[in-house]
Amino acid sequence: MPATDPYPGDPPDSGGSPNPGGSTGPGDPGLADEFSTLLVGIPRLLRRRLRQELTVPRLRGAQVELLRLVAANPGLRVSAAAKELCLAGNSVSTLVNQLVAEGLLRREVDPADRRAALLRVTPEAAERLDAWSAKRKALVGDLLAELPAGDRQALSAALPALRHLAAELQGRSGEDAGEDDDSSGVEDGDQDDDQDDDEDDEGAKHDGT
Repeated sequence: MPATDPYPGDPPDSGGSPNPGGSTGPGDPGLADEFSTLLVGIPRLLRRRLRQELTVPRLRGAQVELLRLVAANPGLRVSAAAKELCLAGNSVSTLVNQLVAEGLLRREVDPADRRAALLRVTPEAAERLDAWSAKRKALVGDLLAELPAGDRQALSAALPALRHLAAELQGRSGEDAGEDDDSSGVEDGDQDDDQDDDEDDEGAKHDGT
């Protein structure tokens, strides 16, 4: 970690501060800016730490997203995966072909419609997802244990709001389903220095998070 904190806290109160009491309004730009910075920065720092122990080839972000989704929904159709990931069908088909070739995904014929394919993760993929999840939980658990009790309580109290935010984003992303034809999986803020190494949440909960 650099000596300088990359995620500064609240700006000092000054005569021109729009929120002298530290309160935040619904359109507070300071809150949005710092929160979005943390949302990108914390996962990136976790990835960098965990990748130090990685002994297998890295997966791209979109590949991991698809593996997580299929692990949580065995027998998922390609069309359903495309809708859930908000990607074009041909982009998901490309990802499926890549993961099948790497032995991480299995494609089966749908007995109800032989023109469609059902997706399932292989034992190797499930093992990788579980291993990454366990390491990430252990790392986050250690970090939380080092925080003061008040900080841990504040994070716990913020969880319902974060879940609500995630649900809101999921709902909005559904409006654009199928319009994204980029299967790179490189997320905002990661392309510059994390391109092609987004094994970020590999196996984080198999719930599509």
